[in-house]
Amino acid sequence: MNPSEPNQIKPAKPVDELIDSLCATIPDYPQPGISFKDLTPVFADGTALKAVVNALVEPFKGQFDAVAGVEARGFLLAAAAAYATGTGVITVRKAGKLPRDVVSEDYALEYGTATLELHTTDLAPGSRVLILDDVLATGGTLGAAARLFERCGIHVAGVGVVMELDDLGGRAALTGHNVRSLLRL
Repeated sequence: MNPSEPNQIKPAKPVDELIDSLCATIPDYPQPGISFKDLTPVFADGTALKAVVNALVEPFKGQFDAVAGVEARGFLLAAAAAYATGTGVITVRKAGKLPRDVVSEDYALEYGTATLELHTTDLAPGSRVLILDDVLATGGTLGAAARLFERCGIHVAGVGVVMELDDLGGRAALTGHNVRSLLRL
């Protein structure tokens, strides 16, 4: 930019283009046949991270009391979204990571099984939570997270993901929930 010209801001790429341009695909990770979508380059770019967080929370504005992140990349999104919206942040963790009373939920991954846990007292029954994660694949992880909150009497206001892998049918595990995906592949 010419210093004598007034500050001009180039129009930003749409959020889906930012994600697509920065996301790294890692073949055969964590095991052969899996193509891992690594969104950490998106999170490392300040402009992209801000655009992603804004795009995830905007459709749910005023509909949630806290933002939940699913271990581990969901923590990054949830913390940024909670800060941006002035709400609290809740962590949905892998089994054995939380020190107080928890509820647990087993679920299937595209390459195995796992268990998620949630503290039973982090949000009061009747509260509203927005659940965020990086990728919606088979829906096992996010479906389990939603069930944990529902078992605690907490309303799931919505589910937001940066990327959705349509071929894996994860939306079916979230039937009845408002799901926002910024990029669908």
